[in-house]
Amino acid sequence: MQKIFLTVDKISTFVGQCFAWLICGLTALIGFEVFSRYVLNNPHPWAFDAQIMMYGTMFMMAGAYTLSKNGHVRGDILYGFLQPRTQAIFDLVLYIVFFIPGVFALAYAGYGYAADSWRILEHSSITADGPPLYPFKTIIPLAGVFLFLQGLVEIFRCVVCIQEGQWPTREQDVEEVDIDALKAMVGKDKESIRA
Repeated sequence: MQKIFLTVDKISTFVGQCFAWLICGLTALIGFEVFSRYVLNNPHPWAFDAQIMMYGTMFMMAGAYTLSKNGHVRGDILYGFLQPRTQAIFDLVLYIVFFIPGVFALAYAGYGYAADSWRILEHSSITADGPPLYPFKTIIPLAGVFLFLQGLVEIFRCVVCIQEGQWPTREQDVEEVDIDALKAMVGKDKESIRA
């Protein structure tokens, strides 16, 4: 079971990291548009639409990645004091009652929006001759599928934690800096300077 958990985590991590590169394209596009608008006095009406689409795509496709790293926001003040088994019970109830129906609705409705958009080859109406929207709207059900898959893994993780009393391991990516370790490192540097 743990192997399946880590495989889905790796898929979510890979997809999240691939789409994270959109931030470089978004930064370049914004820089280009600022230069073009204020230096060359030649703004591009499509740039605003493209920026929104790039940011939205990155945001939606980061959902499963963030879930796989247990990085979504929750009431950590109270949650952190609970035993792992109690945390898993709360998480399991919340996944079943809110997460699964919400993500299913996202994927189902998103599929309809994307299909309609492809049917009419929809373009943005914010600007004249705006960029096509159908590739962007395709991201909605795609993000829903990845979130749903990762959510199922999280549900099974909760079940395992309830049975065993501890959380199963996760695929590691970027680690947060431990404040105590950082303080210890700073303390060692001060001692080496004194010596």
